[in-house]
Amino acid sequence: MEQYEHELMELEDETAKGDIDNIQNRLQPIRKQLLTLRSYYDQLMDMIRELEENEDRYFARKQLKYFGTAADRAERLKDRTSYLLEYAQQVRDAWQSLADARQNDNMRFLTVISTIFFPLTLITGWYGMNFENMPELANGYPIVILVSLVVLVICLLIFKKRNIL
Repeated sequence: MEQYEHELMELEDETAKGDIDNIQNRLQPIRKQLLTLRSYYDQLMDMIRELEENEDRYFARKQLKYFGTAADRAERLKDRTSYLLEYAQQVRDAWQSLADARQNDNMRFLTVISTIFFPLTLITGWYGMNFENMPELANGYPIVILVSLVVLVICLLIFKKRNIL
């Protein structure tokens, strides 16, 4: 049990530091093992309680007190296992929160990039249609470049003002 607790504490420390790359892969086997142990301790407690009832009077009265002690120990181990499972869930929740925050940062970045390039794409797409009587065809490239730069600067200023960048 102590080994599992130390591993969970180590995973929690790594999560707190922001090193979340391998946490889920290391946490899953621990949770499975703890679930298995809790099931074993539960079955052990049931078996010891059955033996403690001594329906067939196989055990002497003097020996029955040991079954109570064994049942108490098995119950403590089961409770400890349940506690470690809850702790593992808290570590997993912390990991999930950090992973969600990273994903939100990535989505924000991609939104900013697409918001900046959408008007530029629209301008170049419209200009690139090359109508025959379009007055900008002769010397429009500097104007389109200037308009694109102005749109880019305006977008960047808006994002800076709203603390998005």
